[in-house]
Amino acid sequence: MIRSIAGDLAGGGLTRRRPFRDPHHSASLAAMVGGGRAAKPGEISLAHLGVRFLDELPEFQRQTIEALRQPIETGHTMVARVNAHVDYPSRVQLVAAMNPCRCGYLDDPSRACSRAPKCARDYQSKISGPMFDRIDLHVEVPEVASADLALPPPAENSATVAARVVAARRIQAKRYDGESDAQGRPVRINAVADCKLLERVATPDEAGAALLTQAAEQMRLSARGYHRALKVARTLADLEASEGITRIHIAEALSYRRIHLWA
Repeated sequence: MIRSIAGDLAGGGLTRRRPFRDPHHSASLAAMVGGGRAAKPGEISLAHLGVRFLDELPEFQRQTIEALRQPIETGHTMVARVNAHVDYPSRVQLVAAMNPCRCGYLDDPSRACSRAPKCARDYQSKISGPMFDRIDLHVEVPEVASADLALPPPAENSATVAARVVAARRIQAKRYDGESDAQGRPVRINAVADCKLLERVATPDEAGAALLTQAAEQMRLSARGYHRALKVARTLADLEASEGITRIHIAEALSYRRIHLWA
Protein backbone atom coordinates (compact mmCIF):
# COMPACT_ATOMS: atom_id res chain seq x y z
CA MET A 1 0.00 0.00 0.00
CA ILE A 2 2.82 2.41 0.84
CA ARG A 3 4.64 1.67 -2.40
CA SER A 4 1.39 2.09 -4.31
CA ILE A 5 0.93 5.59 -2.86
CA ALA A 6 4.50 6.41 -3.84
CA GLY A 7 3.93 5.09 -7.36
CA ASP A 8 6.66 2.53 -6.83
CA LEU A 9 4.89 -0.75 -7.68
CA ALA A 10 6.40 -2.45 -10.71
CA GLY A 11 3.64 -3.34 -13.14
CA GLY A 12 1.00 -2.37 -10.58
CA GLY A 13 1.17 -5.78 -8.88
CA LEU A 14 1.64 -6.70 -5.22
CA THR A 15 5.06 -7.56 -3.88
CA ARG A 16 5.91 -10.18 -1.29
CA ARG A 17 9.54 -9.20 -0.84
CA ARG A 18 10.57 -7.18 2.18
CA PRO A 19 11.94 -3.80 1.12
CA PHE A 20 15.60 -2.84 1.13
CA ARG A 21 16.21 0.90 0.74
CA ASP A 22 19.65 2.51 0.50
CA PRO A 23 19.24 6.21 -0.33
CA HIS A 24 22.25 8.30 -1.31
CA HIS A 25 23.60 10.67 1.35
CA SER A 26 22.56 13.64 -0.81
CA ALA A 27 18.86 12.74 -0.34
CA SER A 28 16.76 15.67 0.89
CA LEU A 29 14.80 15.79 4.13
CA ALA A 30 11.50 15.40 2.26
CA ALA A 31 12.83 12.40 0.35
CA MET A 32 13.87 10.71 3.59
CA VAL A 33 10.83 11.28 5.83
CA GLY A 34 8.16 12.16 3.28
CA GLY A 35 6.47 15.32 2.11
CA GLY A 36 5.69 17.28 -1.02
CA ARG A 37 2.30 18.69 -1.98
CA ALA A 38 0.67 15.27 -1.78
CA ALA A 39 2.45 14.31 1.48
CA LYS A 40 3.93 11.20 -0.11
CA PRO A 41 5.85 8.64 1.99
CA GLY A 42 9.61 8.98 2.30
CA GLU A 43 12.43 6.44 2.33
CA ILE A 44 11.88 5.61 6.01
CA SER A 45 8.28 4.53 5.30
CA LEU A 46 9.11 2.80 2.02
CA ALA A 47 11.41 0.56 4.08
CA HIS A 48 8.58 -0.41 6.48
CA LEU A 49 9.06 -4.01 7.71
CA GLY A 50 12.36 -4.15 5.83
CA VAL A 51 15.90 -2.80 5.94
CA ARG A 52 16.97 0.82 5.68
CA PHE A 53 20.70 1.06 4.92
CA LEU A 54 22.50 4.38 5.30
CA ASP A 55 26.05 4.22 3.98
CA GLU A 56 28.52 6.94 5.04
CA LEU A 57 26.15 8.10 7.78
CA PRO A 58 27.99 11.33 8.73
CA GLU A 59 27.79 12.51 5.11
CA PHE A 60 24.00 12.88 5.36
CA GLN A 61 22.74 16.33 6.32
CA ARG A 62 22.50 16.60 10.10
CA GLN A 63 18.89 17.81 9.89
CA THR A 64 17.99 14.73 7.85
CA ILE A 65 19.62 12.35 10.33
CA GLU A 66 17.94 13.99 13.31
CA ALA A 67 14.55 13.74 11.59
CA LEU A 68 14.89 9.94 11.71
CA ARG A 69 14.95 9.82 15.51
CA GLN A 70 11.18 9.90 16.01
CA PRO A 71 10.33 7.27 13.32
CA ILE A 72 13.02 4.93 14.68
CA GLU A 73 11.65 5.29 18.21
CA THR A 74 7.90 5.07 17.50
CA GLY A 75 7.70 3.09 14.27
CA HIS A 76 5.62 5.66 12.41
CA THR A 77 6.10 9.01 10.66
CA MET A 78 3.64 11.89 10.70
CA VAL A 79 3.85 13.94 7.50
CA ALA A 80 2.00 17.22 8.00
CA ARG A 81 1.32 19.60 5.12
CA VAL A 82 -1.24 22.36 4.55
CA ASN A 83 -3.56 20.10 2.59
CA ALA A 84 -2.78 16.74 4.19
CA HIS A 85 -1.79 15.07 7.45
CA VAL A 86 -0.73 11.46 6.96
CA ASP A 87 0.59 8.93 9.48
CA TYR A 88 2.80 6.41 7.67
CA PRO A 89 4.14 3.22 9.32
CA SER A 90 7.93 3.20 9.57
CA ARG A 91 8.98 0.09 11.49
CA VAL A 92 12.39 -0.55 9.96
CA GLN A 93 15.65 -2.28 10.73
CA LEU A 94 18.15 0.55 10.45
CA VAL A 95 21.66 -0.41 9.35
CA ALA A 96 24.26 2.35 9.04
CA ALA A 97 27.93 2.35 8.12
CA MET A 98 30.63 4.95 8.65
CA ASN A 99 34.39 5.34 8.60
CA PRO A 100 36.10 5.98 11.96
CA CYS A 101 37.27 9.37 10.65
CA ARG A 102 37.05 11.39 7.45
CA CYS A 103 40.19 9.88 5.89
CA GLY A 104 39.32 6.38 7.14
CA TYR A 105 42.82 5.55 8.39
CA LEU A 106 42.37 6.04 12.13
CA ASP A 107 43.36 2.47 13.11
CA ASP A 108 45.59 1.70 10.14
CA PRO A 109 49.26 1.59 11.34
CA SER A 110 50.61 1.76 7.78
CA ARG A 111 48.57 4.82 6.82
CA ALA A 112 47.98 6.50 10.16
CA CYS A 113 45.62 9.45 10.31
CA SER A 114 47.79 12.56 10.72
CA ARG A 115 45.03 14.47 12.55
CA ALA A 116 44.00 11.79 15.07
CA PRO A 117 42.17 11.92 17.37
CA LYS A 118 40.64 15.26 16.32
CA CYS A 119 39.78 13.95 12.87
CA ALA A 120 37.68 11.14 14.33
CA ARG A 121 36.10 13.34 16.98
CA ASP A 122 35.04 15.98 14.47
CA TYR A 123 33.73 13.43 11.98
CA GLN A 124 31.72 11.35 14.44
CA SER A 125 30.33 14.40 16.22
CA LYS A 126 28.13 14.92 13.17
CA ILE A 127 25.96 12.17 14.68
CA SER A 128 24.24 13.30 17.87
CA GLY A 129 24.28 11.34 21.12
CA PRO A 130 20.49 10.72 21.03
CA MET A 131 20.81 9.27 17.52
CA PHE A 132 23.67 6.97 18.56
CA ASP A 133 21.56 5.98 21.58
CA ARG A 134 18.88 4.63 19.24
CA ILE A 135 21.30 2.24 17.54
CA ASP A 136 21.46 -0.97 19.57
CA LEU A 137 24.51 -2.65 18.05
CA HIS A 138 27.75 -0.77 17.44
CA VAL A 139 30.23 -3.09 15.76
CA GLU A 140 33.76 -1.99 14.83
CA VAL A 141 34.89 -3.82 11.69
CA PRO A 142 38.67 -3.94 11.12
CA GLU A 143 40.16 -3.66 7.66
CA VAL A 144 40.39 -6.97 5.80
CA ALA A 145 43.92 -7.75 4.63
CA SER A 146 44.37 -9.05 1.09
CA ALA A 147 45.87 -12.27 2.49
CA ASP A 148 42.66 -12.93 4.42
CA LEU A 149 40.65 -13.04 1.20
CA ALA A 150 42.30 -16.35 0.31
CA LEU A 151 41.35 -18.02 3.60
CA PRO A 152 38.69 -20.77 3.60
CA PRO A 153 35.12 -19.73 4.36
CA PRO A 154 33.98 -19.67 8.01
CA ALA A 155 32.70 -22.90 9.51
CA GLU A 156 29.25 -21.41 10.04
CA ASN A 157 27.59 -20.30 6.81
CA SER A 158 24.73 -17.84 6.33
CA ALA A 159 22.10 -20.60 6.10
CA THR A 160 23.07 -21.90 9.55
CA VAL A 161 22.87 -18.42 11.06
CA ALA A 162 19.53 -17.78 9.33
CA ALA A 163 18.09 -20.97 10.79
CA ARG A 164 19.10 -19.87 14.28
CA VAL A 165 17.49 -16.46 13.73
CA VAL A 166 14.25 -18.07 12.53
CA ALA A 167 14.19 -20.28 15.62
CA ALA A 168 14.69 -17.24 17.87
CA ARG A 169 11.86 -15.37 16.13
CA ARG A 170 9.55 -18.34 16.69
CA ILE A 171 10.40 -18.26 20.39
CA GLN A 172 9.53 -14.56 20.49
CA ALA A 173 6.31 -14.99 18.52
CA LYS A 174 5.17 -17.61 21.03
CA ARG A 175 6.21 -15.41 23.98
CA TYR A 176 4.26 -12.39 22.77
CA ASP A 177 1.19 -14.22 21.49
CA GLY A 178 -1.79 -11.98 22.26
CA GLU A 179 0.36 -9.03 23.43
CA SER A 180 0.01 -5.52 21.95
CA ASP A 181 1.72 -2.16 22.39
CA ALA A 182 0.24 1.14 23.58
CA GLN A 183 -1.16 1.83 20.09
CA GLY A 184 -2.85 -1.58 19.95
CA ARG A 185 -0.40 -3.01 17.43
CA PRO A 186 0.59 -6.67 17.96
CA VAL A 187 4.00 -7.36 19.49
CA ARG A 188 5.91 -10.18 17.83
CA ILE A 189 9.59 -9.50 18.55
CA ASN A 190 11.71 -8.15 21.40
CA ALA A 191 12.58 -4.96 19.51
CA VAL A 192 9.06 -3.53 19.85
CA ALA A 193 8.32 -4.63 23.42
CA ASP A 194 7.66 -1.67 25.74
CA CYS A 195 9.17 -1.14 29.19
CA LYS A 196 6.27 -2.70 31.10
CA LEU A 197 6.37 -5.83 28.95
CA LEU A 198 10.15 -6.05 29.30
CA GLU A 199 9.82 -6.18 33.08
CA ARG A 200 7.91 -9.45 32.66
CA VAL A 201 9.94 -11.18 29.96
CA ALA A 202 13.47 -9.79 30.26
CA THR A 203 14.34 -9.85 33.95
CA PRO A 204 17.97 -11.00 34.24
CA ASP A 205 19.30 -13.27 36.97
CA GLU A 206 20.84 -11.74 40.11
CA ALA A 207 24.36 -11.51 38.67
CA GLY A 208 23.07 -10.04 35.41
CA ALA A 209 20.92 -7.47 37.19
CA ALA A 210 23.88 -6.38 39.32
CA LEU A 211 26.07 -5.96 36.23
CA LEU A 212 23.40 -3.96 34.41
CA THR A 213 22.91 -1.65 37.38
CA GLN A 214 26.66 -1.09 37.71
CA ALA A 215 27.06 -0.50 33.98
CA ALA A 216 24.13 1.92 33.85
CA GLU A 217 25.96 4.13 36.35
CA GLN A 218 29.49 3.79 34.96
CA MET A 219 28.49 4.03 31.29
CA ARG A 220 25.88 6.69 32.06
CA LEU A 221 23.19 4.83 30.19
CA SER A 222 20.01 6.73 29.46
CA ALA A 223 16.68 5.12 30.29
CA ARG A 224 16.40 4.30 26.59
CA GLY A 225 19.87 2.75 26.54
CA TYR A 226 19.09 0.70 29.65
CA HIS A 227 15.96 -0.84 28.14
CA ARG A 228 17.55 -1.34 24.74
CA ALA A 229 20.39 -3.27 26.36
CA LEU A 230 17.76 -5.48 28.00
CA LYS A 231 16.12 -6.13 24.63
CA VAL A 232 19.44 -7.14 23.10
CA ALA A 233 20.21 -9.41 26.07
CA ARG A 234 16.78 -11.05 25.74
CA THR A 235 17.46 -11.65 22.03
CA LEU A 236 20.92 -13.09 22.72
CA ALA A 237 19.32 -15.51 25.17
CA ASP A 238 16.69 -16.46 22.55
CA LEU A 239 19.42 -17.20 20.00
CA GLU A 240 20.82 -19.72 22.48
CA ALA A 241 17.31 -21.00 23.30
CA SER A 242 17.97 -19.95 26.89
CA GLU A 243 14.86 -19.38 28.99
CA GLY A 244 16.55 -16.88 31.29
CA ILE A 245 18.90 -13.93 30.84
CA THR A 246 22.29 -14.43 32.49
CA ARG A 247 25.25 -12.19 33.25
CA ILE A 248 26.91 -13.33 29.99
CA HIS A 249 23.97 -12.07 27.93
CA ILE A 250 23.97 -8.73 29.75
CA ALA A 251 27.74 -8.34 29.30
CA GLU A 252 27.54 -8.99 25.56
CA ALA A 253 24.59 -6.63 25.13
CA LEU A 254 26.47 -3.87 26.96
CA SER A 255 29.59 -4.42 24.83
CA TYR A 256 27.62 -3.41 21.75
CA ARG A 257 26.79 -0.03 23.26
CA ARG A 258 30.38 1.04 23.72
CA ILE A 259 32.29 3.00 21.08
CA HIS A 260 36.08 3.30 21.31
CA LEU A 261 36.95 4.64 17.87
CA TRP A 262 39.25 7.47 18.95
CA ALA A 263 40.13 6.62 22.58
